[in-house]
Amino acid sequence: MAVVAPAAARIELFPADRLFLIAGPCVLESDDLNLRVAEKLARLAERIPGGVVFKASFDKANRSNVDAARGPGLDEGLSALMKIKRETGLRVLTDVHLPEQCAPVAEVADALQIPAFLCRQTDLLMAAGRTGRPVNVKKGQWMQPEAMSGAVAKVRSAQGTGEVAVTERGTFFGYGDLVVDMRSFVRLRSACKAPVIFDATHSVQRPGQGARGSSGGAREFIPVLTRAAVSAGADGLFLETHPDPDAAPSDGPNMIPLTQLDHLLAQSVDLWTRARV
Repeated sequence: MAVVAPAAARIELFPADRLFLIAGPCVLESDDLNLRVAEKLARLAERIPGGVVFKASFDKANRSNVDAARGPGLDEGLSALMKIKRETGLRVLTDVHLPEQCAPVAEVADALQIPAFLCRQTDLLMAAGRTGRPVNVKKGQWMQPEAMSGAVAKVRSAQGTGEVAVTERGTFFGYGDLVVDMRSFVRLRSACKAPVIFDATHSVQRPGQGARGSSGGAREFIPVLTRAAVSAGADGLFLETHPDPDAAPSDGPNMIPLTQLDHLLAQSVDLWTRARV
């Protein structure tokens, strides 16, 4: 049975006319850490025209190493997300990896996210759509922008009139690096007829170049790519952030430190405003 938010409770999470932000740690950690990040984001929300959605994963199902930390799991993760909602008032988003996860996740999360490496999985896309929740589909690192129209159509075929967004997270170039084509924002919007988000943190990921074959990253390029994407027409931003990225259990090398978020977002809002004058 679809889980659909009551009409009176609907708030646009992915507005096409106001810059919005999806942000949080890569994976759910302790309540103290989760709330530290969420409370910071809640304070920033009033400065972001389209609002802020908190993001963290309950399971990182695509870790490089078999013994890498994956997160708290579905039940504990949903409990943590509910606590974030109650204590900060933020809307929350999390990844789903299996069709059977979608309905229980939709009972708590305000939006569902399809990871890039699963963006063509028909059963998963349609299960997410059937919940009636907004769905963010990340573009596969091997796909041209126009190829994402099929993924979005699958969600919409099950969802009806709900929100769908598509996220650019870079394309593989050579071995172990990603490149962002700034034309992609216009091309994705045209092909998918949906708001386009820029994932500034995973776009600087360097798969396989970290310790023991884990993912590395080049976080020093996050600000310049973010500014470029906003200027090129991105409707929203996706930024994974952490008080101490080097101590994060997942994706630390490509996360922006929490202390650097204010300045980057102020620049981004200013550029977004100027680009639309």
